[in-house]
Amino acid sequence: MGTEEGRQVGLNFPLQPTDVVITPYGKSGTTWLQQIVHGLRTRGDMDFDDISRVVPWLETSTDLGLDLHAPQRGHPRAFKSHLNWYDVPKGGRYIVSIRDPKDALVSAFRFGEGWFFEPGSIGIAEWARNGFLKKRDKGSYWGHLISWWEQRERENVLLLCYEEMRKDLPGLVRTVADFIDIELDDELFEIVCRQSSLDFMLAHKDRFDDALMRAHSEKIAGLPAGSDSAKVRVGKVGQHRYELPPEISAELDQIWREEIEAKLGFENYDALRQALVELRAH
Repeated sequence: MGTEEGRQVGLNFPLQPTDVVITPYGKSGTTWLQQIVHGLRTRGDMDFDDISRVVPWLETSTDLGLDLHAPQRGHPRAFKSHLNWYDVPKGGRYIVSIRDPKDALVSAFRFGEGWFFEPGSIGIAEWARNGFLKKRDKGSYWGHLISWWEQRERENVLLLCYEEMRKDLPGLVRTVADFIDIELDDELFEIVCRQSSLDFMLAHKDRFDDALMRAHSEKIAGLPAGSDSAKVRVGKVGQHRYELPPEISAELDQIWREEIEAKLGFENYDALRQALVELRAH
C-alpha cells in the first residue's frame, strides 16, 4: 500500500531496547494488541483519531506523513508492523500473535472488501488463489509463522495465540503488561480490560480503522470514498467452517503439510497451537 522507499525507512528504523514492535501477520490480532499496549502505557488514553497515529505502522508511516522519530504519548514507545523476524528492525521487543490460517484468510478477505475491492466484485476462492494460497515467500503467512516460531524462546519475543487471547482477556492483559514492564494496579487493569474488550472496540471502531491508510487506499485503488473500513470485527474462532469453500480449505491443508509440517513437524495448526500453549505455561 505504501512506497518501497517508505517501507525501507521502516525496515531500517533504529529501535531502542525498550521499544515494543507489535508484528503479527495480517488479521491476527494486531489492532487489538495495539490498543492493549497503548492503554497500559497511558492509563487508557483514547484521545486519538486512529490507533496507528499513536502506535505508528513502521512500513507505511513515512508515506502517510508521520514521523517515526516523533515523541510518543507513553513509555515504552510502541510500533505496529506485519514484518517477519528476518525483515523486522532488530534491537527492540516484539509481540506476535499467530492465528489459524483459515480464519486469517477469511478475515483478510472480509477486510479487503471496501479497502482493495468493492464488495461482491470477487469471490473468496478467486481472491485466495490470487494471493494467500499463491505466496510462499518469507513475507507470506507461512514464512512469517516459521520465522517467529523459531524465535519463540527469545526473552525479547512474546509469541501469543489468537485463539487463546480470545479465551482469556484478563490473562492476556497481565501477560502483555509483564512483558513490557508495566506495573499493573487494580484501576489500570480494569481500564485496559474494559477498553480492549470487543464491545468497547466495536463501539469506538472509528478509532481503529486506519483512517489515514484508508484515504491513501481510496486514491491508489480508485475505491468509492466513505466505505466501511473498520478493522474491528467479531473475529470468531472457527469462522472459516461457515465461509471457506471446501476446496480452498483442502488446499490450505496441503500447503500446511508442505510448508509447516515438513519444516516444523506439526501436522496441523491445532498441534502447533497446543505446543505454544504448553510453552507459555512454563
